[in-house]
Amino acid sequence: MKEIKAYIKPHKLTAVTLALHKLEGLTGMSVVDVRGFGRGKAKDAPYRIVEDLVDYIPHVKIEIVCLDELVEDIVSTIENIAHTGLRGDGKIYVSSVEEAVRIATGERGNSAV
Repeated sequence: MKEIKAYIKPHKLTAVTLALHKLEGLTGMSVVDVRGFGRGKAKDAPYRIVEDLVDYIPHVKIEIVCLDELVEDIVSTIENIAHTGLRGDGKIYVSSVEEAVRIATGERGNSAV
C-alpha cells in the first residue's frame, strides 16, 4: 500500500477530482485546504517575508491511500491535470503504508483500503 500526498492549486481541484474518479480501483481520497510557501528564486515570488511574517500561498492537499499497482496512474493523472506551467504548481509525494484498518468492519491490510 502507498500513500500519495499531492499539493495543488485550489482552482485545479475539480478537474483533478473528476479525472481521478475515472480511475478504476481508486477507493477514495481526502482533501484539506492548506497554506504554505516554497523556496522560489524569482524576485516576483508570490510570497514574501515581511518583519518575520510570511505571506502563505493557499493550496489544496489531496491524500490517497491505494494499492501499489495504482500509484503510477494516480500520480500521472494528478501531474498532468494539475499542471499549469507556472511556478508553484505543487508537489506530489509517495510513501509506503505499513497497515490499514477499516474501523467499521475490522478488516486489515489491502482489503481495508
